[in-house]
Amino acid sequence: MGRELKCRVRFGKKASHGKALLGTSEIIFRGDFRLKIPFAMIQSAKAVDGELELRTAEGVVVLELGEGAAAKWCEKILHPKTRIEKLGIKGGEKIVTLGFSKEDREFLEELQACTKEVSEGPLKAETQWIFLKVVAKADLQQLSRISKGMRGAAAVWVLYPKGQREITEGDVLSTGRAVGLKDVKVVGFSMTLTALKFVIPVLAR
Repeated sequence: MGRELKCRVRFGKKASHGKALLGTSEIIFRGDFRLKIPFAMIQSAKAVDGELELRTAEGVVVLELGEGAAAKWCEKILHPKTRIEKLGIKGGEKIVTLGFSKEDREFLEELQACTKEVSEGPLKAETQWIFLKVVAKADLQQLSRISKGMRGAAAVWVLYPKGQREITEGDVLSTGRAVGLKDVKVVGFSMTLTALKFVIPVLAR
């Protein structure tokens, strides 16, 4: 079922046709008016007769999505994937973290609960996942060295700040592509960070 659908939305006395996007942690609607509804702000959700009804502190939002989509969107809102699931990490995999600090303790604990093979580097031939946290454009230069150390289906997730001019998604994409990597996925890592995934192109493995 699509993550972006044309639909009609009712919110209070307002109603509009437009497009609704189901993100990993929020719903965004763009029509005659705009709505951004974080999952964390949804008090209740239910799907009835093709309509997704979301109750929030600001009122009830109804998205007319159709029978199948309303039920599936409701399920994803009520039972969202964990961060580890969104990132694709499985038990026992070998992970290297770079650029993390004490303030990232929560995520590091999530990784360690999933696998004991977590280290701060260096990369090894058997490394399957690399997590690189960057806070400035200059930090992206590490991707050159990382790409040279990657083997096979290994992947690197680049974590960068949301909504900052110092480093943008375009900066991350252009740097990764320049060193021969292919961008394949982006997820909302946290309220302040976005995660963008790069892999070695299949033909280059």
